[in-house]
Amino acid sequence: MTNPYINVATEAARLAAGIMQKYAARLESIPVERKARADYVTEVDRACEQVIRDHLLKRYRDHAFLGEETGRVGDPDSEYVWIVDPIDGTTNYLRGLGHYAVSIALQVRGRIEHGLIYDPKKEELFTASRGEGAFLNQHRIRVSGREGLSGAILATAFPFRYRRLLPAYRAMFDALFEDIEDIRRQGTSSLDLAYVACGRLDGYWELGLKPWDLAAGALMVQEAGGVVMDMAGGERWLQSGHIIAAPFKLITPMRHAIEPHLTEAILARLKSS
Repeated sequence: MTNPYINVATEAARLAAGIMQKYAARLESIPVERKARADYVTEVDRACEQVIRDHLLKRYRDHAFLGEETGRVGDPDSEYVWIVDPIDGTTNYLRGLGHYAVSIALQVRGRIEHGLIYDPKKEELFTASRGEGAFLNQHRIRVSGREGLSGAILATAFPFRYRRLLPAYRAMFDALFEDIEDIRRQGTSSLDLAYVACGRLDGYWELGLKPWDLAAGALMVQEAGGVVMDMAGGERWLQSGHIIAAPFKLITPMRHAIEPHLTEAILARLKSS
């Protein structure tokens, strides 16, 4: 039986998808507000986040909500926090590129316990609950069996929010690209993690993410048999936004390629977050 939290999150994600579909025919006329370089928000993002927030908090009035557009609302003392990206891949959505998703996670007492990623374009629903496995459209999924860098296809993205990290990121990119098959950059971190969980991609790394970018997807990888860690091999990926995700035997060579290029700025973020 599907977890009741997942059921409610699924309802909320489908409501948001309906709003996206409503606006899809007139994307060119949607006002776009620039939050930062390469980081945008529209009335669609806000409408999707509101419908998700309203649906979740109406059902769970004692919970809190952390969204990309509105920040934290709801019960300030709650140990239950919904972490939501209403449209992960807003730029893709605005340009008519069919690669974007709704990402919803439930954090309980500081730990991610449930996660959902919904791709409305492909009608793919990825779900996971701690200890219960990960699923794509109710079929169990597993990470790939890749054991080393040779032949691996990885996903990543440039740290556009923290461009000062680009030199270190480029060095990581070069070190990994030397030994792998190829790299994908698709602009939707939640789906990158979901694709690692179901074996479409072998691994993923990125710098400077926010909690709503990775909360649901990281749980998905873990419940699909993979490993998630920060750049130093620790567990502060949600706080720092620096993440590596891969099958157990692949994550060590990935980290060994990345580790020599960790800068003081990256390490300081891992310590202070």
